[in-house]
Amino acid sequence: MDTLETRELKYFLAVAEELHFGRAAERLGMAQPPLSRAIQQLERRLGVRLLERNRRGVSLTGAGEVLLHEGRAALDAITAAARRTRRAGGSDSPGSPRNRLVLAVKAAASHELLHKLLDAYAAEPDAAEIEVLPSGTCEQEEMLRDGRADVALMHTPYNSLAGFDSEELLTEGQIAILPAGHPLAARTTLSLADISDIPDLPLARWPRHGTYPPGPGPEIHDQTQLAQLIALGRTMAVFPDSARAWLWAEHTAVPLTDAHPIVTHIAWPPHSRSLALAGLIRTAARL
Repeated sequence: MDTLETRELKYFLAVAEELHFGRAAERLGMAQPPLSRAIQQLERRLGVRLLERNRRGVSLTGAGEVLLHEGRAALDAITAAARRTRRAGGSDSPGSPRNRLVLAVKAAASHELLHKLLDAYAAEPDAAEIEVLPSGTCEQEEMLRDGRADVALMHTPYNSLAGFDSEELLTEGQIAILPAGHPLAARTTLSLADISDIPDLPLARWPRHGTYPPGPGPEIHDQTQLAQLIALGRTMAVFPDSARAWLWAEHTAVPLTDAHPIVTHIAWPPHSRSLALAGLIRTAARL
C-alpha cells in the first residue's frame, strides 16, 4: 500500500529519533509492545525493513532514513495545514481581523528593515494584521515548515532557503558586539581571527536546530539575556550590522573586515495562495 496514516508516522518518528523502543513508548505515552507491533505492521505494509534490531540496540536502515526525512516533512505539512486553517478561520469570528499573518524573525536582526516593512505594509489598503514572532538563529525555517509562521525574514548563509520561495531584501556586513570596556572595543576594525579565541570573552552560543554548538561561551536563550551578559563582560557576539539598533550604552560594535556578507530575504512556502501574504511580499520588494 502507498498510503500512510499520521499515527503510524508519529510512532515511527519517535522510534527513529530515540533509537530505543522503551524511550519512544514513554515519549508517546503508550506501552512498548503495541508500539513494536505497530512498527512491524508498518514494515509489512511497506514491504521494507525500516529498523535493524539487535543486542546493541536499534538503528535505521537506508529505507528507514528515507522515511525519517520524508515523514518529518509530511507531519510538518499536516501540522502547518491545521495551523494555517485555524488562523484563516479566525477571520470568520465576530470582531476578529479579516486576515492575520505570522512573520517569523530572528531576534535582534534586521531591526530597521522590519520597522520599514511593517510601517509600509500597514499603509496598504486592506492590510492584514501582522504578528511578529521572534525566533532563535535557525528557527525560522522550522516555523515556516510546521505552520507556526506564514512568512519569515531569513539570513543567508545561516538560514537555508531550500524549499521556499524568496525575495532578496538587504545585504550588509557583520559586526562584533563587545563590552564597551574591553580592550578590543577600542579597535576601529577586527578580523574573525581576532575574536576566535579570547579566553576572557568567549563567543555566545545560540541553539541551531535544537542543540548548542560546542564551546566555552554561555548558552543564549534570548536577546535580553545576550545583551545583559555582553554588558557584564561575560561574552561577545557576531551579528549583522543592522543589530546596532538594539545596542546598549555598555556595548560597542566593531566592524569585521573579513566576515562574509549577510543577505536578508523574505521567504514563504511556495504553495501559498494567501492574498494577504502576496501583498506583504509586494510591499517588501518595493523597500
